[in-house]
Amino acid sequence: MSGMQAVWPSGTECIAKYNFHGTAEQDLPFSKGDVLTIVAVTKDPNWYKAKNKVGREGIIPANYVQKREGVKAGIKLSLMPWFHGKITREQAERLLYPPETGLFLVRESTNYPGDYTLCVSCEGKVEHYRIIYSSSKLSIDEEVYFENLMQLVEHYTTDADGLCTRLIKPKVMEGTVAAQDEFSRSGWALNMKDLKLLQIIGKGEFGDVMLGDYRGNKVAVKCIKNDATAQAFLAEASVMTQLRHSNLVQLLGVIVEEKSGLYIVTEYMAKGSLVDYLRSRGRSVLGADCLLKFSLDVCEAMEYLEANNFVHRDLAARNVLVSEDNIAKVSDFGLTKEASSTQDTGKLPVKWTAPEALREKKFSTKSDVWSFGILLWEIYSFGRVPYPRIPLKDVVPRVEKGYKMDAPDGCPAIVYEVMKKCWTLDPGHRPSFHQLREQLVHIKEKELYL
Repeated sequence: MSGMQAVWPSGTECIAKYNFHGTAEQDLPFSKGDVLTIVAVTKDPNWYKAKNKVGREGIIPANYVQKREGVKAGIKLSLMPWFHGKITREQAERLLYPPETGLFLVRESTNYPGDYTLCVSCEGKVEHYRIIYSSSKLSIDEEVYFENLMQLVEHYTTDADGLCTRLIKPKVMEGTVAAQDEFSRSGWALNMKDLKLLQIIGKGEFGDVMLGDYRGNKVAVKCIKNDATAQAFLAEASVMTQLRHSNLVQLLGVIVEEKSGLYIVTEYMAKGSLVDYLRSRGRSVLGADCLLKFSLDVCEAMEYLEANNFVHRDLAARNVLVSEDNIAKVSDFGLTKEASSTQDTGKLPVKWTAPEALREKKFSTKSDVWSFGILLWEIYSFGRVPYPRIPLKDVVPRVEKGYKMDAPDGCPAIVYEVMKKCWTLDPGHRPSFHQLREQLVHIKEKELYL
């Protein structure tokens, strides 16, 4: 420990680097990989009072744990930092200069579109091996086949197996950082040995969502197989390392496995998505207080994102999950970006997306507010699809002319007023999430929703 150790404030999360058995009564024993939360500083700066996941408190040595921090914004994480995309043979040879046996990179093949080329520096010259892509497998010699480039590189790192040399040192693409290194540095890398995958609880375009057991706790695990998809999910995981709120689904950590892909481990939400929850229970089970509580839960999460300058971009009841104790939490940060960046609008959910975001790709907290209005409508209609009886192609033209959906049956007029404010065509005149939360709290405290 250096003499200038910065003091960690209460609430700081740490991950254990070693096992600590504790020697005194007041010590808190822990195992390597446990996540601990700092409660207070002690008189000795080398020791902290902390609590573990089950709430037990005790004293821990600071040098046995690593403070967790958000993955740095603005760096490009890569599962394949040695992959350089579309570069020419000559560019590859320049990148592998000066020669160093075992220095390598992978590029897209220029002569055979769809295939790749492995370029390896060996005894002063660069060898180019064509990687053939056939029946969704990759191979260099058509003897050994691989699911993806990560597996192929892993194989030839351990054994030359017919190449001029084994792969020793990746030539990292400029501006990228190996994902595994960054998740380890910031304290978010978990160990595959500690995770048991139990059963599939959902399917996405990217792979399966599984119920898992991480050191005795139930967790949800997104298992992402393919290189390209996994790469997109790294961005989601790194956003999640920066966010902390009781109404956001909490990231527990990330596992990067060379051979099998990427695992994003989050808290388990026993009651599934809000839209299914509303549809399956309906009016007879869910009272007015319950609907308002869900609305407030989501609003508080969104107020937190607003304050931290994050735009969700895909807020909808399908992307809100419900915990065992009926707390609604916003999830799916696949499209979440620091405010300001633009994105491809091809896949946007038309009925939930604000007109300016569809038209000019202008995403902001105010476009999230529009989506929140639609989500309120979903809550109060018990999970109906918005704009009922209007063909999808007609939704945008009608909305741009000022059309607003009617209030769902039985929706309190005061809540419908909130929805309509969210659907103001001029984003500048929509309320902020801070204002929306104040309005919903007022409705709750005065019991105006009854």
